[in-house]
Amino acid sequence: MRRADRLFQLVQILRNKRLVTARELADRLEVSERTIYRDMQDLSLSGVPVEGEAGVGYHLRYSLDIPPLMFSAAEIEALVVGARMLKAWGGSELGSSAQSVLDKVHAVIPAELHHHLEASRLYAMRFGAREDLETTLDTCRHAIAARRLLRLDYRRADDAASQREVKPLGLFFWGNVWTLTAWCELRHDFRTFRLDRILQLETLAQTFEELPGQRLSDFVTLMQSGCEDF
Repeated sequence: MRRADRLFQLVQILRNKRLVTARELADRLEVSERTIYRDMQDLSLSGVPVEGEAGVGYHLRYSLDIPPLMFSAAEIEALVVGARMLKAWGGSELGSSAQSVLDKVHAVIPAELHHHLEASRLYAMRFGAREDLETTLDTCRHAIAARRLLRLDYRRADDAASQREVKPLGLFFWGNVWTLTAWCELRHDFRTFRLDRILQLETLAQTFEELPGQRLSDFVTLMQSGCEDF
């Protein structure tokens, strides 16, 4: 997380709580308490009305004025459920970002709507550790955004193993598994890989262009036309 983003996150968290300790902030933002102390000092010097001290906690002396956003109860529940799904199934980075979104929503909606953020009885559950959700998903996301080739060791459903270099194009969620759609350099065709069957994953320095016939939109067109053997 960039330092500017972290400082913004600190302000959002402080706006939502009356008093929060440096330990809580450090755990939330995955930094050291020493970093929190420095950030709080910098926020105070920049004019943010932070008040508190190490070992006690921090809060804002007065509320920062941000125009309120109006949501219906259903819209708020949609945000909450979406965030819960990402926290359960979206990987470590998206899960953390989903919670940040809820913090920002809490900070800018009118007080009378706050209870809707906790009222939803719709949940997305995940049991047990999932390496593909903790690291593989994030690696694939970054490679797609940067258009960088991936080298992966993969084990198919029949237990056969192979190594591929692929152009990652998109990620799809199927309820309990994620799949990576990619252009396979070995097969010269589209291939789909289950993330939980990727044994090793490496992002290569080489970048790629999405060529005609090898783009995600081409894959979607093939899917829509009923072609299933990729």
